[in-house]
Amino acid sequence: MSEKTVSLQVDGKILKAREGDVLLKACLENDIYIPNLCYQEGIDPLPVSCRLCFVEIEGREQPVPSCSIWVQEGMVVQTDTPRVRRLQRTGLKLLLSTHHVDCKNCPANRKCALQDMARFLKIGLKSKTAYLKEPAVRSEHPHLDYYVNRCVLCGRCVEICRTRQQHPELTFIKRGFETVIGFYGRNPAEAASDWETYRACVEACPVAALVLKNG
Repeated sequence: MSEKTVSLQVDGKILKAREGDVLLKACLENDIYIPNLCYQEGIDPLPVSCRLCFVEIEGREQPVPSCSIWVQEGMVVQTDTPRVRRLQRTGLKLLLSTHHVDCKNCPANRKCALQDMARFLKIGLKSKTAYLKEPAVRSEHPHLDYYVNRCVLCGRCVEICRTRQQHPELTFIKRGFETVIGFYGRNPAEAASDWETYRACVEACPVAALVLKNG
């Protein structure tokens, strides 16, 4: 990582950031909240999958995901414009349309990324959903239970598994509204040796869609 710093303006505030840092990271480190789900520092390539962290940048016609942009000297950024908020609210409502809202019975309650975003964007967390998948819980993995209708398909667990394990076990399967996280088959005894990876996947999940069976 370069130690050189650049200056940029975000919402009228002058920030200093390390050259080569992602714009989203620079904003979050300077207490400028941008809704996001899929970003994880150190992941390469960046997934850019949740489509929530939009900003407007001077000189660009359309809003862009801030996790896909590297900071540049003199960059001028707006995080709170009507177009940005419209895109973020639309994205969050789409996520909620396939999410089982049951906050009081969820382990992520009060530390949930969806709750944080809903509060920030002034969107109610409603219990009525347009589409739920079956089965609601998949338990074929020897050490993980997967709560399908909590999952927001951010891909954090997939990326952690891919980067930590010689033979990754988690991947996206199916398509469209049927997309879920799938498990590659593995001998339970072999899987036990990767307990720390499973724990890291669980801790990275922003909505408690993955739960350790014995943990």
